[in-house]
Amino acid sequence: MSNSADSPTEPARRPALRPVRLLTAGVFALAGLIFVTSFNTAKGTNIRTDASLLKLSDLIDQRSHKNKELGESTSAVRRDVDALAERGDSSTRAEDAKLKALEAAAGTKKLSGAGLTVTLDDAPPDATANPGYPEPQPNDLVIHQQDLQAVVNALWQGGAKGIRVMDQRLISTSAVRCVGNTLILQGRVYSPPYKVTAIGDRDALQRALTASTALQNYQLYVKAYGLGWKVDEHEAMTLPGYSGTVDLHYARPVE
Repeated sequence: MSNSADSPTEPARRPALRPVRLLTAGVFALAGLIFVTSFNTAKGTNIRTDASLLKLSDLIDQRSHKNKELGESTSAVRRDVDALAERGDSSTRAEDAKLKALEAAAGTKKLSGAGLTVTLDDAPPDATANPGYPEPQPNDLVIHQQDLQAVVNALWQGGAKGIRVMDQRLISTSAVRCVGNTLILQGRVYSPPYKVTAIGDRDALQRALTASTALQNYQLYVKAYGLGWKVDEHEAMTLPGYSGTVDLHYARPVE
């Protein structure tokens, strides 16, 4: 019989992990994951600043300038195409006249004549309510999408032959949209003051602006808080033709 001291001893059992220890280990693991994710996101930069927002603003400006350059390039190519088409054109005079009428209606050719320009602008930074009006809210002091749309709609209603917003000619597919206090028009971004120019009978255009219910409401904010409103008449002016893409993009149902 062997001595008990000589018999092999059983290995000591590890104490069972308690729920508290499991929870602690999970917290440390989660913290480590957060640190790794933050490091990969920051890439050595300070993510607690507004740098990312500034970069987004810069990106929007860059894209806007790029779209402007592409628009100018497209316009130049279109002129070359038109010139080449005229060289080998075998159409009749009636067909040419019909084509010119369609181009004028589509807004792809420059337009000259008398007209006017409407300028809309935000209220001054230190704007306060004029006597008899309540103190303004932030939204009361800036130009909104509906204000620009009201001007454009009124000018069309007044018989405008062509309209330009800022430096771009409007066509049937143009959409006047605002994001925040900036205008996005045909891929480009603009800040106030906004200029809307129309060619047509100036008296008729003025009457349409005055008769617009939406603009009558806008005039109340002009009087109350100093929003910008100015109308300049022109005896002779020229609107450039639309030079962007005319391809239609639309949604399709999923089959």
